[in-house]
Amino acid sequence: MKISKFFVLASAAALIVACGTPAAEGSKEVRDLLPKKSEIDSTSYLVGVNFGSWIKGNDFGELNYSEMIKGIKDFMKAEGSMQDSTFVDQFKINPNEMNAVLDGFIQKRRAYTGALNNEKGQDYIAKFLQEEGAQQTESGLAYKIIEPGNGKQATSDKDTVWVNYKGTKLDGTVFDQNDNINFTLNRVIKGWTEGMKLVGEGGKVKLVIPGNLAYGEYGNRGIEPNSTLIFDVDLLKVGSYVEEE
Repeated sequence: MKISKFFVLASAAALIVACGTPAAEGSKEVRDLLPKKSEIDSTSYLVGVNFGSWIKGNDFGELNYSEMIKGIKDFMKAEGSMQDSTFVDQFKINPNEMNAVLDGFIQKRRAYTGALNNEKGQDYIAKFLQEEGAQQTESGLAYKIIEPGNGKQATSDKDTVWVNYKGTKLDGTVFDQNDNINFTLNRVIKGWTEGMKLVGEGGKVKLVIPGNLAYGEYGNRGIEPNSTLIFDVDLLKVGSYVEEE
């Protein structure tokens, strides 16, 4: 996180909430160069969208928007910049400490989200294991063989598999889907590496992968921390790794 980015956005967002704007100066010809009201309104809205995107993207959650607007206004009225010694007196905080405060808040949010997702995942797996044919490995991977396939199975992490698959979140949202795509097993998440060795070529398997075998405590592009993921996989082909002599 960069403090400078936060304050650039915050300062820009103040255009939306500022109590009035200074009267334009100069001749009419000069004043006519300023953006029109409709341009100010549309740009102000887009600045708000941009600021909201930053807040949401950093998982700040539900903030106290009244306090946020107050901070924006106070910063716009403040003298000097963040580099001046007067900043500490005006805002009662050293700018060098601000990252620690913001990062600490985000870490708490991430810890909450991760713990909640872990809890939801455990509940889901417990219910899944009550289904006929559902099993669980020692690592915690839950699975159900829909069709066993033939006797040819992946045995090495260096093997390659050709698959059709669909990945969903616990709420049913499809986050990834591909047909006839191949993966080397040491280049995918741990749950896939293990799960693809449980079914034969031509078989079908349902994998319920807990967060620690998926994208872990940090998540990944739309996958929240510690998310349990569900994959329905058709194993089309197994390509066995051969050591070169």
